[in-house]
Amino acid sequence: MHEFTELVDGCITFTIKSLDEINEKTLDALETSANTGLVKTVQMIQLQKVILSVGIFSIFEAWLQKKLHCENGFKTAKEILEKKDKQLYEKFNQFYLAINVLKHGKGKSYNDLVSMADELSFTLKMPGQFFFDEGNVSEVSTLIQVDDEFVLNCADIVRQVSKVIDR
Repeated sequence: MHEFTELVDGCITFTIKSLDEINEKTLDALETSANTGLVKTVQMIQLQKVILSVGIFSIFEAWLQKKLHCENGFKTAKEILEKKDKQLYEKFNQFYLAINVLKHGKGKSYNDLVSMADELSFTLKMPGQFFFDEGNVSEVSTLIQVDDEFVLNCADIVRQVSKVIDR
């Protein structure tokens, strides 16, 4: 099998390009029609990006467990990163928490992210905030705004962490 990170990069590039093409066509159609099916389509596209992000991290954890011969790949990877690359550790931890929030909603991971909201490279829905962009029909109900940049950053972090682990 090819390198995990190469496959992730290819999957993300292909998926985002495909989703963006469909999204653009759907938004064009929404200019002349407020059809419920079109609104559902743009929301499904956003949800697919959430699923893609969560999937990347879930499969990465399995890769880490196999590579590091451990039961908790993320815990072991964090221990390695904390010793070898503190800055990457911080970035990885933020995305690790974000993925937990996408999977589980409010809880400890969400509270941890709220406490570091000023340091995040992605948008977090703060307590009492109901929308990221009120009136945006494509918005789905998540606490993390998952756009193309977020998905690409997930892949980039996987790549960077993999390099450190391989060393």
